[in-house]
Amino acid sequence: MFKIAVVGTGYVGLVAGTCFAETGNDVTCVDINEEKVKQLSEGKITIFEPGLEVLFRRNLREGRLKFTTALAEAVQPAELIFLALPTPPGEDGSADLKHVLSVAHELGKLIHSYKIIVNKSTVPVGTAEMVRAAIATHAKCEFDVVSNPEFLREGVAVDDFLKPERIVIGSSSARAIEIMKQLYEPFVRQGNPILVMDERSAELTKYAANAMLALKISFMNEISNICDRVGANVDAIRRGIGTDSRIGKQFLYAGIGYGGSCFPKDVKALIKTAEAHGYDFKIMKSVELVNEAQKRILIEKIENHFGGSANVKGKRFALWGLSFKPNTDDIREAPALIIIDELLKRGASIAAYDPEAMDNARKLYEGKVTFVAKDYDALVDADALIIATEWNEFRNPDFNKMRSYLRGKVIFDGRNVYDPHKMKQMGFEYYSIGRPTVD
Repeated sequence: MFKIAVVGTGYVGLVAGTCFAETGNDVTCVDINEEKVKQLSEGKITIFEPGLEVLFRRNLREGRLKFTTALAEAVQPAELIFLALPTPPGEDGSADLKHVLSVAHELGKLIHSYKIIVNKSTVPVGTAEMVRAAIATHAKCEFDVVSNPEFLREGVAVDDFLKPERIVIGSSSARAIEIMKQLYEPFVRQGNPILVMDERSAELTKYAANAMLALKISFMNEISNICDRVGANVDAIRRGIGTDSRIGKQFLYAGIGYGGSCFPKDVKALIKTAEAHGYDFKIMKSVELVNEAQKRILIEKIENHFGGSANVKGKRFALWGLSFKPNTDDIREAPALIIIDELLKRGASIAAYDPEAMDNARKLYEGKVTFVAKDYDALVDADALIIATEWNEFRNPDFNKMRSYLRGKVIFDGRNVYDPHKMKQMGFEYYSIGRPTVD
């Protein structure tokens, strides 16, 4: 059993703290937001993540998981201190380390015995050295700084943490490496590897992984745009290349672009890291440009269908899906937001539904968008339905009910949820991504 402090109770911090407590550790999570700490201490979870709430409440009840606003209270008894702090993109796209370095300076003043400070946040190459220098400015005891990037996918983060495909430990300290291995041993009993490397390689590994996945998404979206022009079917192509073991099946689905808190931010940060070291990362710049354009691809299809931008004015659209992906309430960089903004600019009205993300979306669009209680409510008298997130409940709807509610029997499917031939049989005009329209 280890005594652990987790600084930051955002997405990564809350999942990490809860999962460490689940394996018997004594975990104290710290946040400067007093209201959030109060809610968490009372058993009110502050993010939506499948499977997390049960673990959260159990470990809170058992006393293994605690919350505080006092950094010293969490840090002084802790053997390991995890930094799960935001690293938002600055104006130039580079990662902003002010939160990480500010806490590092405070830690230097607070620690009086050997500690391991673990960077769990996604940070640029060289951050471990900066954190070490910030702590050393004040500290009078031994400590180690470790890079331990997270690889959590929103919607399946609990499984990703409890059953990781790999653990990456970036450290040059044998003492810290051994303790980190002991900490993670319960999570890798099925034989998945713990990869030990230097700090800089660990930091770059996280960016490289997300950049590669973003590259696959943007590549398939480019292929889908070619499909639209030549009459090919991106689903057939996906199967044709996904069965090649060198390529693999994952992240080959065409759509309206990636969003969320990781891919957009990390692609920008990796480009800036390359620039800072004199390298022009052309591939990733293209990935970013393709993704931004892809978020607007349905707007092009909508304008073409209605005969131009001017004819979109006054139209009413039903929008299914606001989160950037299913099984999360996260709307950061969500393609749905671009679609909403572009339609509002053109004078259209929107009725939106999402199983989890509407509260977050309301903060941005209160008074501008109608938010409905049920999915079918959005369809009433709408000229078209737009699907922006592939929630499972959208996959097998009552098409007869949909047809009776919609004024215009038109569907713009940004996630290729439905079969074009079935949509034709059901009497819908159906537009998807990279698949031929059935005449």
